Amino acid sequence: MANLSWSSSFCSLAKITNAENTKLSERSSILTIVAQKKTKKIRKIILTEDITQLGKKGELLDVRAGFFRNYLLPTGKAQIVTASLIKEMKMEEERIEAEKQRVKDEAQQLARIFETVGAFKVKRKGGKGKQIFGSVTAQDLVDIIKAQIQRDVDKKIVTLPEIRETGEYIAELKLHPEVTARVRLTVYAN
Repeated sequence: MANLSWSSSFCSLAKITNAENTKLSERSSILTIVAQKKTKKIRKIILTEDITQLGKKGELLDVRAGFFRNYLLPTGKAQIVTASLIKEMKMEEERIEAEKQRVKDEAQQLARIFETVGAFKVKRKGGKGKQIFGSVTAQDLVDIIKAQIQRDVDKKIVTLPEIRETGEYIAELKLHPEVTARVRLTVYAN
């Protein structure tokens, strides 16, 4: 077994002849190395669910290939953009917009019904003067609406002023983010 050391390997390299040197220089002149800039690999994707700090469901994004390959694809949070996928997403958006418009139209129709009904009458036990015992709450208004118009309304959408006396009041029903119905209440003592 040959005993190799740093000095012995260095000495053997120093013994290269001039003929070998010229062969090496010819090879290096033939073989030119071109350095290229590293390209950033980016993928166009569509998110299939909301991701904080990235985007909402259905959003088109450009992300790094590694991020897509290692995180988004295995967890099923994104898909690569294809023509059929874009077409499908547009159809889904149109369906969602149509549903939103239908809900808004329904809320506007319900608001018109509430405003044409007139005043809802609330009967309470009376005290001195205009005072009533207790107060009129949002749940009371919901029960009256259900009894008179046969419509279910959630008490969370009802905004009432504080009612502790007889008289006429106005309540607001937020039926939709863009539609608010104003309802008149007449409180009287028996």
